Amino acid sequence: MSAVLEHPQHAHDDHHEHAPSGWRRWVYATNHKDIGTMYLVFSFTMFMIGGVLALLIRAELFQPGLQLVNPELFNQLTTMHGLIMVFGAIMPGFVGFANWMIPLQIGAADMAFARMNNFSFWLLIPAALMLASSFFLPGGAPAAGWTLYAPLTLQMGPSMDSAIFALHIMGASSIMGSINIIVTILNMRAPGMTLMKMPMFAWTWLITAYLLIAVMPVLAGAITMTLTDRHFGTTFFNPAGGGDPVMYQHIFWFFGHPEVYIMILPAFGIISHVVPAFSRKRLFGYASMVYATSSIAILSFIVWAHHMFTTGMPVTGQLFFMYATMLIAVPTSVKIFNWIATMWQGSMTLETPMLFAIGFIFVFTIGGFTGLIVAVAPIDLLLQDTYYVVAHFHYVLVAGSLFAMFAGFYYWSPKWTGVMYNEKAGKWHFWLSMVFFNVTFFPMHFLGLAGMPRRYADYPMQFADFNALASIGGFGFGLSQVFFLVAVVLPVMRGKGAPAPQRPWNDPDGKGAEGLEWEVPSPAPFHTFETPPRLNAAANRLLHAGAQPEHH
Repeated sequence: MSAVLEHPQHAHDDHHEHAPSGWRRWVYATNHKDIGTMYLVFSFTMFMIGGVLALLIRAELFQPGLQLVNPELFNQLTTMHGLIMVFGAIMPGFVGFANWMIPLQIGAADMAFARMNNFSFWLLIPAALMLASSFFLPGGAPAAGWTLYAPLTLQMGPSMDSAIFALHIMGASSIMGSINIIVTILNMRAPGMTLMKMPMFAWTWLITAYLLIAVMPVLAGAITMTLTDRHFGTTFFNPAGGGDPVMYQHIFWFFGHPEVYIMILPAFGIISHVVPAFSRKRLFGYASMVYATSSIAILSFIVWAHHMFTTGMPVTGQLFFMYATMLIAVPTSVKIFNWIATMWQGSMTLETPMLFAIGFIFVFTIGGFTGLIVAVAPIDLLLQDTYYVVAHFHYVLVAGSLFAMFAGFYYWSPKWTGVMYNEKAGKWHFWLSMVFFNVTFFPMHFLGLAGMPRRYADYPMQFADFNALASIGGFGFGLSQVFFLVAVVLPVMRGKGAPAPQRPWNDPDGKGAEGLEWEVPSPAPFHTFETPPRLNAAANRLLHAGAQPEHH
């Protein structure tokens, strides 16, 4: 929401810019901006590592027969690719955005618990090392799939234990980060900023943080039971002792389905900032966006078993989970409608953040429709565990979460760094990513419809052409991200580029990006709001009427 500051002081004297220097600045960081930067760097590093594993998978699948890796190593690659991307790349990436933007957007001086913020970041480093180094343990990395289904997990070597321990540590980090975000948003908003005047990104993260606190302990329970089955003689998931492997699936997906929304709701928040800024309009239907986000979060708890239609579920259960899943399509559609309505008759310009936002809406919608198709139980019986499912969730996670992060990076990086990224390079990055993403994952729908199962290192001849196409696309997509690093990220981090104005996205009439983060200079000072900005009464009235307040 636009802010009219009664005292537009940015509350930063040059004497107060006590930014520590050297390694201590990062190791002991308690400043939300530094911690946000570290999260983003960590996330991108893990994204590149997970990407290398994905390219090894695609290289093996380039043609029929066994080329590079044996089936055992192939399963380790698929498992580690999933774990690293979900827990190492996507989730910490959004936490980085939260750390950077939430205090700026709500007018807070910093996060509520600065030292806990530092701790929750540094927990990720040993966890990531433990996860990634499991390839070098006896028997190699876990090869049970990223979902870590029993009974395979009960038969794995010692790497399974290190993966379980790493996930516990990452879960603890997520829970601490979430507590921090909730307390910051509920207690540290600027005077005059009610909940329903909060920026959409803060709203989506508030809801996401509650989801994380609700479901991370569930995952912890499932993997702890796996650990005790492995070492302490329990038989939770071992049929020989009266246990049930399907029980693991129920517990895992009770975590796993809300987890899917944990990885997409902050993306919705970012897109809800970028689309209005480049449409030069207010977000259409702000309140309905808030309610839709809340509805998605609540419904995410009652659809977990749609991942389990093939486990012998009674028809009544299949019907319940089928209808509940279709119900989630409603609030999601509301969001897509609102973004399109925001663009409708706006003065749109197509800078890189807006390209990624439109790309997100287009491709995420395809991912949503393919999800709706596998929600139909009789169809899911045919498509379960095929490449159709792989295509569906990559459309949601890559074109959803990842494209939204790219949009957020291009949108906010001028405020972070004080320099403008190279617009031409940004557009190249968008078009390369968009084309190669679709070349990689669209053919997988056809492979799945033709019956190609996932997590297989080899396949018969009739699947060869689409696999070759997907592999070429995969390598193109990977190289596009290397281009992004070299041509966009590194120059910006080194401060190369035109100096960014305070409001880089506003047109001469002042229409464009709105919010408290654009009230501070670029780059945002080390300490931003030492005294909270006040939203004055006139601004509140204007905000309530949906009018465009002028900047005094």
